Amino acid sequence: MKSKIAIIGGVFGALVMAGSAAADARSYQAAVERCLSQYANANDAATVTLECTAAGGKLGDCKVVDNTGAKGFAQAAVCVAKELPIGDKTGTLKVPVRFAGTNG
Repeated sequence: MKSKIAIIGGVFGALVMAGSAAADARSYQAAVERCLSQYANANDAATVTLECTAAGGKLGDCKVVDNTGAKGFAQAAVCVAKELPIGDKTGTLKVPVRFAGTNG
């Protein structure tokens, strides 16, 4: 009986974790769409590389070091960086942000 309870608890825990990851992905995708609509043309593709400081599970003090996109993509990337899940990473990180665009 104890092993059945442990198995059920393990399965439940796995489902809760999977649900949390799915919610995080939806939240991140919503942030990408919001940032794009606010700053750039979602039809266009771009890659922006940021250099940010990571601390406390968040990115801050982001600066654009490379931008292949048109006007607005730098601001959109900085906006998106605020929502990126980075876990327990700390220090200075280079963060590539790719916008696929609806035309490509």
